[in-house]
Amino acid sequence: MTRSPEQALRGHACIQSYVRTLDGSPGVYRMLDDKGAVLYVGKARNLRNRVSNYARPSGHSARIARMISETASMMFLTTRTEVEALLLEQNLIKQLKPRYNVLMRDDKSFPNILVSKDHAFPQIRKHRGAKNAPGSYYGPFASAGAVNRTLNQLQKVFLLRSCSDSTFEGRTRPCLLYQIRRCSAPCVDYVSDGEYAALVADAERFLQGKSTRVQGQLAAQMAQASEAMEFERAAALRDRIRALTQVQSAQGVNPQGVAEADVIALHMEGGQACVQVFFIRANQSWGNHDYYPRTGSGAEAAEVLQAFLGQFYDDREPPRLVLLSHPIEDADLMAEALCQKAGRRVEIAVPKRGEKAELVANAARNARESLARKMSESATQARLLLGLAQAFDLPGPPQRIEVYDNSHIQGTNAVGAMIVAGPEGLLKSQYRKFNIRGDALTPGDDFGMMKEVLTRRFQRLLKEDPDRASGAWPDLLLIDGGAGQVSAVHGIMADLGVADIPTVGVAKGIDRDAGKEEFHKPGRAAFALRHNDPVLYFVQRLRDEAHRFAIGAHRAKRAKSVAATPLDEVPGVGAARKRALLAHFGSAKAVSRAGLSDLKAVDGISEGLAEKIYDFFHDRG
Repeated sequence: MTRSPEQALRGHACIQSYVRTLDGSPGVYRMLDDKGAVLYVGKARNLRNRVSNYARPSGHSARIARMISETASMMFLTTRTEVEALLLEQNLIKQLKPRYNVLMRDDKSFPNILVSKDHAFPQIRKHRGAKNAPGSYYGPFASAGAVNRTLNQLQKVFLLRSCSDSTFEGRTRPCLLYQIRRCSAPCVDYVSDGEYAALVADAERFLQGKSTRVQGQLAAQMAQASEAMEFERAAALRDRIRALTQVQSAQGVNPQGVAEADVIALHMEGGQACVQVFFIRANQSWGNHDYYPRTGSGAEAAEVLQAFLGQFYDDREPPRLVLLSHPIEDADLMAEALCQKAGRRVEIAVPKRGEKAELVANAARNARESLARKMSESATQARLLLGLAQAFDLPGPPQRIEVYDNSHIQGTNAVGAMIVAGPEGLLKSQYRKFNIRGDALTPGDDFGMMKEVLTRRFQRLLKEDPDRASGAWPDLLLIDGGAGQVSAVHGIMADLGVADIPTVGVAKGIDRDAGKEEFHKPGRAAFALRHNDPVLYFVQRLRDEAHRFAIGAHRAKRAKSVAATPLDEVPGVGAARKRALLAHFGSAKAVSRAGLSDLKAVDGISEGLAEKIYDFFHDRG
């Protein structure tokens, strides 16, 4: 529920005006400033008692005192239990990103290894996202690199196929992976169903942490092969044992007494924080990942770690054990919330001795070292942004730089790209691609493409944030081009009413050599930077990153268009029916030439749909 006090009330008086309207129910409260922006989201076992604490004029930390002084209104939502309040609080924090809350800024998903179970010869592959495909999932792994390294070694050990089902069905002879002993070639019957099933079972035993048994079986088979003088087979088994040993050593810290856990350690310094997460599964370390949460303008370690846990497990399944470097404020409540999410017992612990404490100490050391590197990089980035401001006559170091580029081949599959950089480096989560839609554009019209991209970008900003209060507005635009491109962009921005945003064009200079770039800015003659100037290297990296992103988006669009067929445009024909038609006729061209009776004979194609397909191609012809 929402209650609005008199507009003149602010701070303690504003908060006090709400206290008498509240009861002792659990729930979530929001503190808002005079513009309605959410300052803070919190949960309470007893709303009246919690809000009463904020109404006191003293006894608050500097951070909380600042938040109270900016509060002009509040919103409340009651829940049945405190656990529900905790879960709702974390959802609202991730959604609203309040200024005074601790916020986990990296929300990427983690990859798994999938052993598929919808084929006679299961495939082993990397999987990210919802676990909808039938099969066994093993993970999470901390990064795609960790998965790829493990898959690479598992292929050597267990010889499982990694190709897609369509590739598998279409093979008539073994591929290169068989030649280099990475696959047993089930596609051409070089291995029987039973033998392949045994390989799958061994791979899954290894992923479940039963590697000793697998290694013993391989050693016994190698000995038997040697005794039977099957030296080639013995050598192959020896190579598989060696690869298995490499997998085990690559896993890093492999605890004997911890089968499944997330090890989470926090290090704070200079108002910044790093949280290091290690994934322990099947008694193996499956990698680590570091996070740099926003600390809510000075939150303590217990609050930072509790907020991180709530947001980290909001869309992830928690393990059976969570090991922490610091106690959190509501450990029992958080454990209960994670139990409800997982549907089983989840334990939260802060170990003081033994193997578990060693795991936490290792994670804490990594957190400390990662934060030191991050702070050093941030200092370097700050110097580069200051140098950029001086070189381009900006009022101050830019907090958000947007770099634009286009990519196409003779005007086809044209894509515009925008990358973003700031004090924390490249902000890849804010990159955007624009499929060029202008039908009236002349193929290869770079000016027209840039106009479309900038118009779409800034019309949306003007609609969503006309007051420029969200931080989504750039302080500097970098354009790949010379004076003509910059002049055109300046005219576009003037037409949109946002010509006050500084724009700089980066043009290849003499002989189009890197290092001889010329810079163009409206109202200023072309200029260059010193050849060894770090700011020049910084701008080159930004331009090259925009170019890389634009080319990648263009290639993806081109690949999609190559794979498209006229069947994609037929109403009522989805993926399953398209597969049925292509399997029956062999090609989209054959479908377009098929008679009505032939179309009706395809499995899954009704009489009415057959007529639609026939009419579609008939009308086209």
